[in-house]
Amino acid sequence: MAHDPKTLQAAMVAAVPDLELTYKPMFGGILAYAGGKPVASLSDVGLALKLTGPDHAALLGLPGAKPLQYGPDQPVSKTYTLVPDGLLADPPALRDWVHKAAQAAAKAPARKAKKT
Repeated sequence: MAHDPKTLQAAMVAAVPDLELTYKPMFGGILAYAGGKPVASLSDVGLALKLTGPDHAALLGLPGAKPLQYGPDQPVSKTYTLVPDGLLADPPALRDWVHKAAQAAAKAPARKAKKT
């Protein structure tokens, strides 16, 4: 099922009004950031949260969750997981998962600036 990134963004905004997220257009989709670090990809394939460790494994364990893959010829993500459609309709549950992604982002080291 194809998703609309703007509809996914509205679902995130509704689920986490207490979390300061910024949204930037990226490659036909939207990337959500917390504290300047990416936490979610919103695209036509769905809402994918960036998680690591036990939280990543727990989300993948939910029925309908799977690693993000933008297309059949594209690589499978090691850190982004597509949330099941049922989670999009459950704001309290989605809130918990977005908060986990934001917490993971806060712990992630800052990216090094590229040398020119």
